[in-house]
Amino acid sequence: MKSPITLAIMALGLSSPLALAASDHAGHGAGGSHMMAQADVALSEGTIKKVDKAAGKVTIAHGPLGNLGMPSMTMVFRVKNAAWLEQMKVGDKIRFLADRVDGAFTVVRYEPAD
Repeated sequence: MKSPITLAIMALGLSSPLALAASDHAGHGAGGSHMMAQADVALSEGTIKKVDKAAGKVTIAHGPLGNLGMPSMTMVFRVKNAAWLEQMKVGDKIRFLADRVDGAFTVVRYEPAD
């Protein structure tokens, strides 16, 4: 039979790695690390081809999207902020960041190109 001290040491020894593992993952949830990654990603360049305000979408001919591993192409995106569609015009050159939001490719950051 083990002494109470041995049991206490074993309990601490078994719970410490579990506690450390739990605390190690606490700050690394999908939202925290994902948002940091977005801040570090370079904006892609593109040209507005179509603005569909009713559908809340914009078609962009764009360069490579590094964070999504996509080559240059023309594709339709949702926009994070529908008010952006009021500012976007066909032919506008933009810099933007796209990401998957609820399974859809979405422009999550955008600015006019100089």
